[in-house]
Amino acid sequence: MERKVIVIVGPTCSGKTKVGISLAQKLHSEIISADSRQIYKKLTIGTAKPTQDELRKIKHHFIDILEPDEDYNVSCFETDSLKVIDELISQGKIPIVVGGSGLYIKALTEGIFNSVDTDDDYRDELQEKREKFGNEYLYEELKKVDPQSAAGMLPQNWKRVMRALEVFHLTGEPIWKIQENYERKVDYNFILFGLNWDRKILYANIEKRIDEMIENGLVEEVKNILSLGYSQKNNSLNTVGYKEIISFLDNEITLDRAIELIKRNTRRYAKRQMTWFRKTENINWINCDENSSSEQLASLILKIM
Repeated sequence: MERKVIVIVGPTCSGKTKVGISLAQKLHSEIISADSRQIYKKLTIGTAKPTQDELRKIKHHFIDILEPDEDYNVSCFETDSLKVIDELISQGKIPIVVGGSGLYIKALTEGIFNSVDTDDDYRDELQEKREKFGNEYLYEELKKVDPQSAAGMLPQNWKRVMRALEVFHLTGEPIWKIQENYERKVDYNFILFGLNWDRKILYANIEKRIDEMIENGLVEEVKNILSLGYSQKNNSLNTVGYKEIISFLDNEITLDRAIELIKRNTRRYAKRQMTWFRKTENINWINCDENSSSEQLASLILKIM
């Protein structure tokens, strides 16, 4: 029997969650969340997690499993999600992967090479530079030696940037080239679907969602997380929506400016997501518009597959 795995990708605010739930209901299956931030507890409003009602309807894996100060990486996701896929297939279900974290999707569908040795002294050197000059400095250093990998990252993803610099330091080769030469043997048929929106409509969706996040208590959510003793330096909080509100709470900017920055940075993030996914081969792109319902899109996916 063919071991199919459906993967639904797209930029933030493209409706992936609702389409995934509609599809899971039709297939009587479960969802694997490929979102590097929804994995954290307490980060709910700012990560646009499925609602409690949606989580009751369909079982989701990798949502609310870590505290904000716990570490998790793409290699962990690859290993953990493959185990869940095996379990679901053994139950006769077609796993449905839903998410916008491009590297998580790549790790799952293609594999991530993660065996290059580490250099603790070099890591310490990079960490000192980061603390002195900031994330942007390390990102610019990576762009000099490995522009292709840098193009798929953000400066705030400093752990990934440092790892790419470390791999280049150790091997003299960009990390993408090493990953390209790594072949992982799995017998799954990953069928990828991408939700494609006109940019104006997508940006309008982003504006609306962020306004709703503020109305639903994003500021209070951030206050609560910090009041529990979690550091602003935790990687989980170095996220669009959270870092801007933290700047507001630190009296560095006004709330209006924070909201403005969240909208701008979310638009930029969505653009980078689409750039990443457009470079991914074998995605079946589905054009969406204001009249597209999650039910219709899920039915279309079933016809295509």
